[in-house]
Amino acid sequence: MCDRYEIPLIEDAAESLSATYRGRSPGTFGSLGIFSFNGNKIITTSGGGMLVSNQPKLIEKARFLATQARDPAPHYQHSHIGYNYRLSNVLAGIGRGQLEVLGDRVEARRKNFDHYFQALSDLPGLTLMPEAPYGKSTRWLTCLTIDPEVFGCNREALRLALAADNIESRPVWKPLHLQPTFSGCECVGGEVAESLFLQGLCLPSGSSLTAADRDRVIGHIRAIAPRPCTLPREYSL
Repeated sequence: MCDRYEIPLIEDAAESLSATYRGRSPGTFGSLGIFSFNGNKIITTSGGGMLVSNQPKLIEKARFLATQARDPAPHYQHSHIGYNYRLSNVLAGIGRGQLEVLGDRVEARRKNFDHYFQALSDLPGLTLMPEAPYGKSTRWLTCLTIDPEVFGCNREALRLALAADNIESRPVWKPLHLQPTFSGCECVGGEVAESLFLQGLCLPSGSSLTAADRDRVIGHIRAIAPRPCTLPREYSL
């Protein structure tokens, strides 16, 4: 569709480094791909990210804009608005070192999911995030959805119950069209995203989780499952 209407495709591939889709890496389908090296990602430089493209002119332009868009003059002169969006040499070096352990990090994240799946998939009303047969996920986060009518407890009640036992879990991302900053803007669709936000929960998923850590989370979820819901079944977006 983008090719047909000459629309540039820019991929937000933030957390998908090392994932595959039909044998290809996310971030390589469009004109530009963007990856994040924030502190919570599979590998990190403490912040920043990476821009990839197979079009040299786009990379050249990106480097120009990322280095303050300075004109080729002996003094500081700017004919375009530029930015300071680049990693330092030190952080780039950390990132190159992290690439060497990317496979280990992905393996650890996938092990987290497998452990949770084996221990929780039998609980009615809980569905762990599936993996498409034509690709491979990094399992950066292990996420599940909760059907409160079947499970007996909604997502927020489960999250708060885990928090009371000092286990951090989080709702999946709140859709942009529900963010206060976009209040009043026109929106087309959004029902699927709203449903995932209402029912989705991210479990502890760090690469350093031990089997004992995961068992503690699993034990609390299984203990919570039979309890009656302590919050209204419907709650505000």
